[in-house]
Amino acid sequence: MNRILLLGPNGQVGWELQRALAPLGELHLRDRHQGGDLADADALAATVRELRPDVIVNAAAHTAVDKAESEPALASRLNAQAPAQLAELALALGATLVHYSTDYVFDGSGDQPRDETSATGPLSVYGATKLAGEQAIQASGCRHLIFRTSWVYAARGGNFAKTMLRLAAERDQLKVVADQVGAPTGAELLADISAHALRRLAHQPDLPGLYHLCASGETSWHGYAAHVIEWARRHGKAIRVAPDQVLAIPTQEFPLPAPRPLNSRLDTTKLQTAFGLRLPRWQVGVDRMLAEILA
Repeated sequence: MNRILLLGPNGQVGWELQRALAPLGELHLRDRHQGGDLADADALAATVRELRPDVIVNAAAHTAVDKAESEPALASRLNAQAPAQLAELALALGATLVHYSTDYVFDGSGDQPRDETSATGPLSVYGATKLAGEQAIQASGCRHLIFRTSWVYAARGGNFAKTMLRLAAERDQLKVVADQVGAPTGAELLADISAHALRRLAHQPDLPGLYHLCASGETSWHGYAAHVIEWARRHGKAIRVAPDQVLAIPTQEFPLPAPRPLNSRLDTTKLQTAFGLRLPRWQVGVDRMLAEILA
């Protein structure tokens, strides 16, 4: 039976991975209080060496994009140095490392989807450190799956949809950025495909590598907000803001410490072909999430 180490089990993706990975083997959960702290290199190494897992799934990271601008050393440790360390440990054990990355490794220019061979060019500390983590894993020689994704959400914890619903119930007008385009992607989808990929890996040893993984279709944050609000309105939830008062604004009107890529489109052809998948449209997962949080 596979022994699986899951780091970051209580985050959005990690929580869903607990469910998705459980049928695959003996699952060991380690959060930052149980030897899974990416900031503590010695404790992390001791955990991996003690458990000797067949699979290491790293769902932990520094994901506070704006905060990373003011704490680059910590972001680098969590997003770059720790993944590099995990890759070295995986190589020594002959284990598979599963890791998650982001569309923020790109500069967001243009309007075409990026594939796995597209030139990178991160705009922020977060993006730069995530790219460094990817590169370290690839250079290590360990067997790995790296999934780049975008606009991750889950029913558990805070998310963009919940914020929009709260504001829509309180305000007469909302202003939402409309020139950033991507695909909202559920943590549930990421977890299920990770488990599917690990199953396939057992029989097809040529599948390790870097893959783009996000829901199909595209929208802006404004389009996402409008969809969420109208879904709630149709299902009888108290919505104060009128449909024509969800206003579209450019990114420059909503400045943040870390620049955001305008184009977060990811081409998922490689993933779908390699693993025999058809990815659902982003609305499917968002609607499921809304049904759960508004039940």
